[in-house]
Amino acid sequence: MSHLSTADGAGWYEIRLKGHLDGRWAASFDGLALTTNSDGTTTIHGLVVDQSALHGLLQRVRDVGLPLISVTPVDADQPDPTTPSR
Repeated sequence: MSHLSTADGAGWYEIRLKGHLDGRWAASFDGLALTTNSDGTTTIHGLVVDQSALHGLLQRVRDVGLPLISVTPVDADQPDPTTPSR
């Protein structure tokens, strides 16, 4: 696995929104995964290459019009909570 420097904002992020986005929005978020949650939220998660890309992503979130709940950097070594365990 390659290591990314976090100095430029690169890393794995989880962005939570209040409300549901359906799968057709996935293309708008540069291949990041969208998960609708049973609590009425949507999680957008994946690799963001730098600070500029993160700001662009947040602008798209703003344009969608759903309230932003959180933006959280996550450890890439943690298991993805949306992937079923074996």
